[in-house]
Amino acid sequence: MRFLNLELIFDHMGHFGRLQILLYFICAYQNVSCGIHYVSTIFMLITPVYTCKPPGEVKRAVFQNVSSWRLEEILTLLSPGQKDHIAVELQDGEIWELSRCSRIWRENMSHLDYEYSGYKHNIPCSDGYVYDQSKWENSVVTRWDLVCDRKWYADVIQPFIMFGVLLGAIIFAYLSDRIGRRMVLWCTSIGVFLFGITSVFTFDYYSFLASRFLLAVSASGYHVVVFIYVMEFIGMKFRTCVSIHLHTSFAIGIITVSLMSQLVKTMWIYQMILSTVTVPFILCCWMLPETPFWLFSKGKYKEAQILVDIMAEGNMVGCDLSELFSLDLNGPVSNASVAKKHNITDLFFDWNIASRTLMLWIIWFTCSLGFFSLNLNAFNIINNESLQLILVGSLEIAATSFVSIVLDRVGRRKVLICSLLCTVLVCGMLMVIPQENQNGTIWTIVVVMIGKFAIGSAFGLIYLYTAELYPTIIRSTAVGSGSMVCRVVSIMSPLSKEISKTWILIPQLSLGIMALLSLLLAVQLPETVGKPLVTTWEEMAQLEAEKTSLPQTKDTGLGKEEATDLEGSAAAAE
Repeated sequence: MRFLNLELIFDHMGHFGRLQILLYFICAYQNVSCGIHYVSTIFMLITPVYTCKPPGEVKRAVFQNVSSWRLEEILTLLSPGQKDHIAVELQDGEIWELSRCSRIWRENMSHLDYEYSGYKHNIPCSDGYVYDQSKWENSVVTRWDLVCDRKWYADVIQPFIMFGVLLGAIIFAYLSDRIGRRMVLWCTSIGVFLFGITSVFTFDYYSFLASRFLLAVSASGYHVVVFIYVMEFIGMKFRTCVSIHLHTSFAIGIITVSLMSQLVKTMWIYQMILSTVTVPFILCCWMLPETPFWLFSKGKYKEAQILVDIMAEGNMVGCDLSELFSLDLNGPVSNASVAKKHNITDLFFDWNIASRTLMLWIIWFTCSLGFFSLNLNAFNIINNESLQLILVGSLEIAATSFVSIVLDRVGRRKVLICSLLCTVLVCGMLMVIPQENQNGTIWTIVVVMIGKFAIGSAFGLIYLYTAELYPTIIRSTAVGSGSMVCRVVSIMSPLSKEISKTWILIPQLSLGIMALLSLLLAVQLPETVGKPLVTTWEEMAQLEAEKTSLPQTKDTGLGKEEATDLEGSAAAAE
C-alpha cells in the first residue's frame, strides 16, 4: 500500500529532520507576510477627523469656546463622530462655518462668533477637505478624498480585497493539485512581492485597488497551499504540531502590522516596509522541492525517489529506497488514474464524499462567522485598531498553541466539538448580558475572550482536519474550497454593523445557531488522528473500510512488520 510506504520513509529518515526543519521555517517565514497583507489595509483605510476646506487661508478658527490660529489644532479636539461646525475667519475677512461635508458663508463679517443667526449661504466642498494628521499623516482616504459622497469608494475596498482572497484560495489550490505545490508557492510568493511593491507606487484609486486585489489573490493562494506543502513533508509524529503552528506565523504577521502602524504614519513608507518583508523568502524559495506525496499521486516515481534520497542524505540516514519504490510501480494508482484531470467536482466524488464536503463547508463558514462576529464585540469594547489587532493575534497564538498540544491526545473531532459547544455557550451568555452593560464590563470582556479562543481553536484545526480527510490528488482543492467559503463571510462582514442596528443580538443569535448546527455535523465526521495521509480515492476507501487503525509501534505508528522490512533494507544498503 503506497501510503504506508510514504509513512515508512518519513519514519525511518526522521519525522522532522534537518532538511524538513529548514523547509518548514522558510515556509513559515513567508506565511508572516500573508498575515501582514491580509490586515495591512485596515490602517490604510483609516478615516481621520476631517472638515470641509475653506476657500482661502485661515486667519483664526473657533470651536465652541476654543480659539486657535491654526485649523489643524482645532481638528485634534474633535471626535470622529463630531457633527458640530468650526467657525473660521479667512485672511480676506470672510467668515465661514465648516462641517464635515459642507461649508457655509456668513454675510456678517464683523465678528467671529461661534453662534450666528444671520444670513447664511451653503456652498459645496469644491476645494477638498482638511484632515487631522496627528495620528496618521496620510491614508488611502486622505489621498483621494474618499469621504462624504465618495465614502463608498473606501467602503468597497475591503470587500473587494476579500473577494480576491476568495479567488486566490480556490484558484491556486486547484493549480496546486494540477501543477504541483512548489510551482504555486513560487508564483504566489513572487506575486506577493511584486503587487505589494506596485501598490506603493500607484497614482490613482483604481490602480491601487487593482494592485491590492492581485496582492490578496497571491497571498491567499500561498496561505492555503503552504499548509498542504508542510503537511506532506513532515512525518505523522510532528504533522499536527508543525501544521497548526503555521497559524502562529500568520498571527505574528497580524501583530507586526499593528506594531508597524505605531512606528510609521506615512502610507507609502508603511506599505514599502511591509512589502519588503517577503524579500528573504524570494531569495531562497528556489530551495523548495516538490512534495513526495504529490509526485507519487502523479506517478512520478523516479523524481520522488530522487527527492527522498536527498531528504535521507540531509538527515544523515543512509537508505536505498529503490526497492521500496519498485514495489509500488504497479500499485493502486493506475496509469488512467494518474492521467485523470482532477477538479473541484471531485469533492463530490460520491454521496459520502459529497456529504462530507458540505458538512466541512458549513463548519468553515461557522468558524469565519464566529471570527468576525466576536471581533465586532471586541471592537466595541476596545476602540483602538492597534490594540484590537494585537488582541486578535495574541489569542490566535494562544489558541493554536493549545490545539497543537491536545489534538493528538484527544482527537480532531472531539476538540472541534468542544470548541463549537463553547462557542454556542458564549453566544448564549452574550445574549443574556444586559445590553447596557455590553461595553467595557469585565464579564463581557472575559466572555468575548473565551469565545474568540474557542472559535480560534476551531479555525486552527479545520485546515488540518480538512486536509487529512481527502487524498493527495484533491487535498489542496479541498482546503482551498473551505477557505473560499470563509471569504463569503469576509465579504459580507461590513454589513454586520448595519444588520446589528436592526437588532443588536442578530450576530450572536446567527453564530449560535450555526455553531450548534456545525457541532451536530462534526459528530458525524470520521476521526483522523493517527491515520496516514492517503494518495488516491482507492487508498482512502481501503483505509476507511478497515474501520480500525493498523497495528502501530510505539514510536513510529507503523506496523512492526513494515518497520522491520525497512530497517533490513537500510542495513543492506549500508
